[in-house]
Amino acid sequence: MTKKRFQGTGTAMITPFKSDGSVDEKALRRFVDFQIDGGVDMLLPCGTTGEGATLNAEETDRIVRIVIEQSRDRVPVIVGAGSNSTAKATGRTRRSVRRSLLQ
Repeated sequence: MTKKRFQGTGTAMITPFKSDGSVDEKALRRFVDFQIDGGVDMLLPCGTTGEGATLNAEETDRIVRIVIEQSRDRVPVIVGAGSNSTAKATGRTRRSVRRSLLQ
């Protein structure tokens, strides 16, 4: 049986932070590997449990770059773009689409 691109298990990833509030990049890379080694079929950064609503654009972009780099095309990456603000959600979606076109 051939698996469809977005079929299977994906988890809403947490975003690890350091005590100073910055993103813990090393922990995030370890978490990507942990998720993939555990058998997930896709990664979902910057969503509801990834603190997506509180991340600024630069943090979101950096997290997504790290997750894409670390996943090394082993699984698809679906970026969380939801927000309480329509403008913020559509802006995040546009940035994500542009990033995917550059891959």
